[in-house]
Amino acid sequence: MAQTTPDSIRHYVRIGLLAPLRDPDSGYKLFGDKDIKKVKFIGRAKGLGFTLRDIQTIFDHSNDGRSPCPAVRDIIRQRIDENRDRLAQLNNLQRRMDDALSKWKSMPDGEPDGEAICHLVESID
Repeated sequence: MAQTTPDSIRHYVRIGLLAPLRDPDSGYKLFGDKDIKKVKFIGRAKGLGFTLRDIQTIFDHSNDGRSPCPAVRDIIRQRIDENRDRLAQLNNLQRRMDDALSKWKSMPDGEPDGEAICHLVESID
């Protein structure tokens, strides 16, 4: 359904993002056009960094007859801030890793001696 795995669909049903009808005779779930539209929306929203909890909030606003757009803007602003923080942390980590590797190029391999585990890692402050 809409480029989504069956496991994802089952998960969306389990957490309440989708509420398909049931066939009264077989008990099978019946997914309609509205469900397909929601699954496509979920994929697009996830592609923009929205979590399933965020998507539920968006659905709740829409289902209550309120525009979800203000919430969408607030959520994406928050995600942008979070991403910037994560990128800064990753850039710092990358610099530390580059510096460590550069330092380690000139260091000999060490042998375990009961006191040191790996002198390369232990040489980093």
